[in-house]
Amino acid sequence: MIKFDSQRLIFGLFVLLFIVVTELLTARLKLPAWPAYVAWVLFFIEQMNPRKAPHILVGAAAGIGLVLLAPPAIGLLAPMLGLEWGRLVYILLAVYAIVAFGEMVPLILNNYAFLYFTVAGIALQTPDANPSVWVFMALLGGGLLIAATMLTGKIMGALIPAEQRPA
Repeated sequence: MIKFDSQRLIFGLFVLLFIVVTELLTARLKLPAWPAYVAWVLFFIEQMNPRKAPHILVGAAAGIGLVLLAPPAIGLLAPMLGLEWGRLVYILLAVYAIVAFGEMVPLILNNYAFLYFTVAGIALQTPDANPSVWVFMALLGGGLLIAATMLTGKIMGALIPAEQRPA
């Protein structure tokens, strides 16, 4: 038999509330919500571990930052290699940097940076693509969603009777 967890059901309602607020604000301000949502989903994937939040947000900025660096870098490579090869070499160098140097600077070059580099690279093909706004939305919007989730979790945790709290 399925046992419903009332705490989880209430927490789910707060998640829905955060989605509604995010959608209304981003629509009104004409801002893309996806960078914030990706950060938030990554936080959930990491089991809402607060220690992972800085890695997610800084990685987001690094990944999108690599997309922002692409035009000048490709511009430097294109005269030597041609545009297509210049683009490919830049992508390979960016991915190599993330993978090879991630152990040395895990706050910046991490799997989150890789994900955002990939998704932002694809999103460049959308109308009105603006990676600078995406960085802002990942940091501010994602940061707010993560903070709201952590705060809700703390409040919800405080509402659990002491005898029912996990040890």
